Amino acid sequence: MALLSLRLHWPSAGSPEACSRQKAAGSAEGPLFFVREAPAVYRPRRPERTSFYRLLEKHFAEFTLVHEERYERTDGPLRGIVTRAVDDFLACGRPESGFARVVCPECRAEYLVAFSCRTRNFCPSCQQKRALLFAEKLREDVLAPVHHRHLIFAIPVALRGLFLRERSLLGLLPRCAYETVRRVYQELHGTRDSLPGMVASIQTFGSQLQWNPHIHSLVSDGVFFRGGDFVPGRLHDETIERLLTETWRRLVLDALVDEDRLSEGFRDQLLSWRHQGGFSVYGRHLILNDEPARLAHMARYAVRAPAALDRVTATDNGRVLLEIPRDPHSRATTLVLDPIEWVRRITNQVPAPRAHMVRYYGAYSNRSRKLYRSEDGEVCVQGVDPEPVSASQASWARLLRQVFEVDPLSCPRCSAQMRIVSVITTQTVIDRILRHVRKTGKDDIWGARAPPAA
Repeated sequence: MALLSLRLHWPSAGSPEACSRQKAAGSAEGPLFFVREAPAVYRPRRPERTSFYRLLEKHFAEFTLVHEERYERTDGPLRGIVTRAVDDFLACGRPESGFARVVCPECRAEYLVAFSCRTRNFCPSCQQKRALLFAEKLREDVLAPVHHRHLIFAIPVALRGLFLRERSLLGLLPRCAYETVRRVYQELHGTRDSLPGMVASIQTFGSQLQWNPHIHSLVSDGVFFRGGDFVPGRLHDETIERLLTETWRRLVLDALVDEDRLSEGFRDQLLSWRHQGGFSVYGRHLILNDEPARLAHMARYAVRAPAALDRVTATDNGRVLLEIPRDPHSRATTLVLDPIEWVRRITNQVPAPRAHMVRYYGAYSNRSRKLYRSEDGEVCVQGVDPEPVSASQASWARLLRQVFEVDPLSCPRCSAQMRIVSVITTQTVIDRILRHVRKTGKDDIWGARAPPAA
């Protein structure tokens, strides 16, 4: 007999679902409880059925042909890593590229699990797993049990094209962001013997998939001293934010001048612009130490994929409909794009090979992390009680349970724990197994009978 679990469901007000359930419950308001069977059964995704996949499959070849004429002047030459990333994505989750056999040792039920592409900042599915692993690493290995602040560092539109054409310059943005925090925090605490802890993520896209390099960071809300002492910071207000922004602006412009990518005259011109010239540092979000779920959400947000699969739709007239956050000016929640322009925007977000998109600084750097802890690895914090974090194993099955509330290794027949018995990578064997599975009419590769032996 399957176990049962209670799940809270609160339909949106006025929806047909809400009205029908409220009527059945005899209540006009309030949350409703209902029972569903658990655990839910994992269903393999079918990426080839999504508009995201079909648009790339149909239009990427045309994009490569017109790129030099339409986009090379502003974006630079088409990078080889883009073609490799798209090819890998088109094979992601497809059994034709290889798979693993998962078998239940109790009832012998089995299914096939296709390989993932593991492309960075491109494939929504693979980037979601990477984001979960990143959040776990921060919680278990990097962040101290103190309050943290989410700081966002932005640059003006006038400089964004420079970072698009010369992506090697992206690395100076997190360095300048940390130097900004270090200088301001040390000044506020009146000491040079302390360091803040900072984790900085380079994000290159805006809400409309436009090229918009900026930094998302988690910063300790205070400074660490060697040996494990921590002093919380003062209340974050507009004065501190202006100080951070002005320091950030000058450091970025000076760094570009030092790299010979900006003239001193243009730097002085940008410094003379009103409202700090389009530079900004936003830091109104304080994450308390006793809010682990919020901290994990913020960490995943900082390294999320540029676009989710369900936010991209191909229209009947050949256009691309992109769901976006409500635009503050037009109030629009959707954006219509030409397919080639959509391909351009999404492929611009593929990072350079071996480029680190996440950096660790100050008391959170690999070199300094142990120096700013006590001998037993703890931190002495004023006014903050550390909360122990239970160890967990970063596995594919556990991550899927966390995201989708399903267990991919739970047998759909008897709920026993299944196991991976083989990995199939030889193309002739792959073709033979898939022909057999499809011949039986189970095109979703959920075969009740075992595939033929290799």
